[in-house]
Amino acid sequence: MIATTMELINIADAADALGDMILQSEQAVQYRECYQKLYTEESVKHKIFAFSRLKEQYEEVQRFGRYHPDYKRIMMETRTAKREMDMDEHVAAFRRAETELQQLLDEVSLLVARSVSEQVKVPGAGSIFSSGCGSCGSGGSCGCSA
Repeated sequence: MIATTMELINIADAADALGDMILQSEQAVQYRECYQKLYTEESVKHKIFAFSRLKEQYEEVQRFGRYHPDYKRIMMETRTAKREMDMDEHVAAFRRAETELQQLLDEVSLLVARSVSEQVKVPGAGSIFSSGCGSCGSGGSCGCSA
């Protein structure tokens, strides 16, 4: 019982250390910097706010579809605001940083899972769970339980 408790404490300590390494990684630092710029740059804040306001109107219009009197106007304004927001250099930088951090987290998850077993299911980009060899595409005929 005591050995199991100590083992769990050691695992928790190692997980904390891994978390600290991830927080100090270049990807995490870049993510935090980009996130901060999203909410400190006035031009970006304005674009995000405008898109959020239009998104609420868009959701209201969606309830009624084409029969809503402002359907075309709201749809066009929402697309325009989203395009303006997406084209902002700070938003684009944030999305790149977010993707890079997610890739790091996916790689770490895969390494941890594979250190336990090749059959452990791992959350991965593009699917609910990745499992097995991850590259055969045979639907599990290689024994990977894909």
